[in-house]
Amino acid sequence: MAVIARVSHASASQACATGGRFGDGAAAPGLLDRARGAARTVRWFVRGVTRADRYDRYVAHLRRTHPDAPIPTEREFWREHYEEMERNPATRCC
Repeated sequence: MAVIARVSHASASQACATGGRFGDGAAAPGLLDRARGAARTVRWFVRGVTRADRYDRYVAHLRRTHPDAPIPTEREFWREHYEEMERNPATRCC
């Protein structure tokens, strides 16, 4: 049988009123970890939707399939990426 830790209603209310902190200044257990996890998830999602994770995926691909190839800096990657878009405007209307 699992043991469930109990937090009194008063201490939970106090933690909510003080931004997730109890009277001694300590963060509510797990609250900060959950907030960090949520922030990481949002960052991952936004980077995937906006395709900002292209460099990370490219580096992973290079390491997996071409381990001896030099890895460009992120700046070099984006410069080449945008130059390629200018040379081959297949997905643009103008």
